[in-house]
Amino acid sequence: MQIQTGKRKSTKERKARIATVQKAVLFSLAAAGGLTLALLAPNALQVLEQFGWVKTKRNFRQTINISVERLSRAGLIIKDNDGHINLTKRGEQRLSELERMHYRIDQPKRWDNKWRLVSFDIKETRKEVRELLRSTLQSVGFVRLHRSVWVYPHDCEDFLSLLKVDYHIGVEVLYIIADYIENDGWLRKHFDLS
Repeated sequence: MQIQTGKRKSTKERKARIATVQKAVLFSLAAAGGLTLALLAPNALQVLEQFGWVKTKRNFRQTINISVERLSRAGLIIKDNDGHINLTKRGEQRLSELERMHYRIDQPKRWDNKWRLVSFDIKETRKEVRELLRSTLQSVGFVRLHRSVWVYPHDCEDFLSLLKVDYHIGVEVLYIIADYIENDGWLRKHFDLS
């Protein structure tokens, strides 16, 4: 069992490294508006170094080439005849998702004793958007109260406005500011509020 656990861990680590390189490629392409493969590698390396990238024995250009091929097969980037690589619409959407997943809401030094609730009712026909909204809220730090009710202790109205526009879910999402939630001790503990 220990050997298998080690293999799983190394596979997970490898997949995480691949995802990090792919993110760097997408961010580099977005920042530059399209690059050739020769220019992509140095830009992606700079992005990776900002993420705390640790160089491996493998040739970095080879790693970039593999990531470019995978992103191309996934339809996230496209290579033209001149050797330029650009983001596709699908790639722009994926990049936007990645940015939201790593979004952080500024937290004031003192809590204002108000809860921010997000309630949504998104139809089954838009299930993918509903799941994306849930994962985004969770990654930012919201806590689920009920299936479609999430809570956060700090002002996040601007963030939710961006999500509504990006996901086209204006009237399907409600933002509520509450002074009181019954039995909120576990929430106060979770968010480390005094």
